[in-house]
Amino acid sequence: MILLTCSAGGHLAEMRQLESFYARFPHFFITFERKDTQSLAQTETVHFIPRPGRNILQTLRAFSAAWKIVSEKKPKLVISTGADVTVPVCIVAKLQGIPIIFIESFCRPYTASVSGKIISLFADKVVYQWKELKKDYPSGIYGGSIFVTP
Repeated sequence: MILLTCSAGGHLAEMRQLESFYARFPHFFITFERKDTQSLAQTETVHFIPRPGRNILQTLRAFSAAWKIVSEKKPKLVISTGADVTVPVCIVAKLQGIPIIFIESFCRPYTASVSGKIISLFADKVVYQWKELKKDYPSGIYGGSIFVTP
């Protein structure tokens, strides 16, 4: 079972680019509730947790909700495209001994994101999409763009 965690919007769009990979395996999402993630929940298993939004109380709520879901579902791998909501999810996964792959956002061509800086401290693999990020992720892997062109 793979846990896919991402924020709404562009982070979700990036995760969806990986569908040809994750669709081959049992999987589920953890994110926060918004129109695009509600739409995702019509075709995928999605668990909604509070959005931290750099608010300590909301972060604690998100951490608690993530702990419950991860403990029940027992995923074997976490893949994250960031941001915000994925930080507590990835911390919970790490505390439970689950490997984490973090994919830095395509919209970060020059510097690492805040969530990337945090998650890269304990992620098992970090993949970045711009060669310029080698300085921020020296042990990471340059993967190029995950966006599929039509």
